[in-house]
Amino acid sequence: EVQLVESGGGLVQPGGSLRLSCAASGFSFSDYAMDWVRQAPGKGLEWVSTINAVRIARYSDSVKGRFTISRDNAKNTLYLQMNSLKSEDTAVYYCKIGAQRGQGTQVTVSS
Repeated sequence: EVQLVESGGGLVQPGGSLRLSCAASGFSFSDYAMDWVRQAPGKGLEWVSTINAVRIARYSDSVKGRFTISRDNAKNTLYLQMNSLKSEDTAVYYCKIGAQRGQGTQVTVSS
């Protein structure tokens, strides 16, 4: 059974940083591309970033240059380093493989 558990969210001021983690289990983590997606209040799911099995990363235009996705295959863990956070980054962040995602972690950017 695929399990994805996100952590690391919280309240941060504009311009601040957070590092999200996603602990994965139930599948061969190193073989699969992984995604981060987010959902802001009252909006649909928005793709944020993807890292493939050979660590090639892609980013949405809204986070490019500010966010960095990475993975530690030895720990079956996906990360999202978020810098220069803006109020519009406020959302629940989910890691995702295929159609499955975790329970999410709340990120709130506010002064």
